Amino acid sequence: MNLRCLKVFCLVMEEGTLVRAADAMHLSQSAASRLLQLLEQEYAIRLFRRENRRLIPTPEAERFYPEALRILSQIDALPAFVQQIQSGSPEAFRIIAQTRIVNGLAIPAIALLRDAFPDQPIKLEIHPRRDLGRRMLNDRYDIGLTALPLAIDQMAPVRLGAVPLKIAIASDHPLAARDVLRPEDLADVPYIALDDTTVIRRIVDQELAAIGARLRVAHEVSLGSAAYRLVQRGMGFTFADPVALDPELASDVRLVDWEPRMEIEFGYFAPDRARKHDLTHAFDQALRVVFAQRTKGM
Repeated sequence: MNLRCLKVFCLVMEEGTLVRAADAMHLSQSAASRLLQLLEQEYAIRLFRRENRRLIPTPEAERFYPEALRILSQIDALPAFVQQIQSGSPEAFRIIAQTRIVNGLAIPAIALLRDAFPDQPIKLEIHPRRDLGRRMLNDRYDIGLTALPLAIDQMAPVRLGAVPLKIAIASDHPLAARDVLRPEDLADVPYIALDDTTVIRRIVDQELAAIGARLRVAHEVSLGSAAYRLVQRGMGFTFADPVALDPELASDVRLVDWEPRMEIEFGYFAPDRARKHDLTHAFDQALRVVFAQRTKGM
């Protein structure tokens, strides 16, 4: 097997074009194309359809991609693994976390884990939710922490709980003094929406459609942390929950109940080899402590 062929294939799947894959590997486009052809010939499989200079993955490519990614990830990890063996140091506990819940959930739980296991090295990777499934396919993690649902083949999540979505609005805004806000209350307030790749945006859009209400989007961002900071600066409101809202913004941003009620659920994934690990159990307990603290009285 030519590993360069596999790498070109994975990069085309991730980058979407042969040009970007070739650039990432410092190859000419023709050389990258030849590597793809070699891979298809070696395994007698068609990986892409070529339409107007675009490469469209076939169903076979979609199935082949996770295994190719896993093979490359394991090879890339070998030098660090050998170095770890030689040094005699314990293996790092590897956590993958969704960007929006790092500050509010992952980091406080890691601090509790460190108190219980002070000599245990921890590796934290932070990714947008849309990338988490692909990262977990690498199987180079012990805990994958995310908002649910998230489809991971042949793996069920461990659920931490659900919390209500609320309106995040600047503490000095007149509406921040209200106990409950409804769509009609926010008609004249700029809506800072998360983009439609996020689970919160989908939940909000579905609920608004169900009740026949609309909120005019004034600004759109891809990360909750950016939305919260725009709210902090008085640029409008957004939807948030007590788990995701950065703790340092608590004095500047108020969470107000929203009607109709909407909820978002949180949990984590753990591969079979990690489920019985003492560190996995300890981190589960730490997550539940932090989750309970952040959602108390919700």
